[in-house]
Amino acid sequence: MTATAPALEFSTTLTSNPVAPERRSEILANPGFGTNFTDHMVTATWTPDGWRDAGLRPYAPLALDPATAVLHYAQAIFEGLKAYRHADGTIWTFRPAANGERMIRSAHRMALPSLPVESFVEAVDLLVRTDADWVPSGGETSLYLRPFMFASEVFLGVRPAKQVTFCVIASPAGAYFSSGVKPVDIWLSSEYTRAAPGGTGAAKCAGNYAASLIAQQQAIEHGCDQVCFLDAVEGKWVEELGGMNLYFVHADGSIVTPELTGTILEGITRDSILALAADRGYKVDERRFSIDEWRDRVASGDITEVFACGTAAVVTPLGRLAWDGGELSMGSEPGPVTKEIRSALLDVQYGRADDPHGWMHRVV
Repeated sequence: MTATAPALEFSTTLTSNPVAPERRSEILANPGFGTNFTDHMVTATWTPDGWRDAGLRPYAPLALDPATAVLHYAQAIFEGLKAYRHADGTIWTFRPAANGERMIRSAHRMALPSLPVESFVEAVDLLVRTDADWVPSGGETSLYLRPFMFASEVFLGVRPAKQVTFCVIASPAGAYFSSGVKPVDIWLSSEYTRAAPGGTGAAKCAGNYAASLIAQQQAIEHGCDQVCFLDAVEGKWVEELGGMNLYFVHADGSIVTPELTGTILEGITRDSILALAADRGYKVDERRFSIDEWRDRVASGDITEVFACGTAAVVTPLGRLAWDGGELSMGSEPGPVTKEIRSALLDVQYGRADDPHGWMHRVV
């Protein structure tokens, strides 16, 4: 289970029953998010002898025995990235190697095998090249790519699986929040935590998201879009939302984001914003940030904007933080720094601006 395994060679088996062009055009005209999928997928299987059976094949259900290990012990990880169609028709992905590197870190934490970064990128490229007609154009549309890995051995026993499946699927995507780019409301969870020291907070594993859903359910019940989690030890340090990292913009132009402590996911969008903000002369601090500081500095006017970021939602302004017994408002419109950072990121991703960091990877 090391990152030094040889790169995979992928076979190709095309579908004999692709989605009709007319139906595909209907989907791309209003793709939504995560509800429609392309004609193909990429899969590979790992056993203690190494990776095998790597290839592109028609999109189809996976056959799982009731005793498949992942169904009982949740040994599963995933990634998320996007392919973008530029104005000249070319198709690019954003920092795919960074996703491959993070998947290796997640795999290590979850006792899963490492897939070489080269193979991760090639699997994504192969699917995008084959299903290029599924990459939408116009607005902020994209093709969302979901690589994932899970324990597919059939057994009941608490140990790392001896058979693992890697898969990549793709879904045309519109905006993550159907309401568009406007401030979202956040529920502060005081009853539940997302991760604890020594746990799986820094891994992009399925169980983290399952554990967050009850708090997300509470958020919805309180009229909020997302949930914010505090640390599990003291219950005072801001960590992240259910699926996004946080940034706090101060009146003096400085920006703060909670530091990585092993309990916060190392967001690739988060890391990209650190660079984009520095490029624009902003001073960005990565440090511990308490809920009391959040409340006090918003109330005093010292914090002027708060935004969240992630692959799916890109950059999203926060409008209201609510908790059991109170709430605070952070504005009804996106702030100027939020809009600047959001535009800077999207301009690189869609080829409207230079790419000085070499983040874009041309596929088609």
